[in-house]
Amino acid sequence: MLSYLELVELANGDVVLQRSEGDENPLVTIKFSKETREHIVGSVLDVARAMVQAGIEAAATSAEEDGFVDEEDEDDQEPDAKTVH
Repeated sequence: MLSYLELVELANGDVVLQRSEGDENPLVTIKFSKETREHIVGSVLDVARAMVQAGIEAAATSAEEDGFVDEEDEDDQEPDAKTVH
């Protein structure tokens, strides 16, 4: 079964990354301080999206460096190519 992820800003101001099926256990929770919120007014979800994307890219890079690349995918890619899921 394919599962989609979504970023949601909760009523308390936290931003969570969760499965679109509404699982009550978010995968990631981002809490911005009041001071930070004042600096990123109107951009909370954009900043959270960038943070999640950076985290996924870092995890993928780390997995590749540790040798956790799918052998089938390895043959299809150039040595410098990175895949982020």
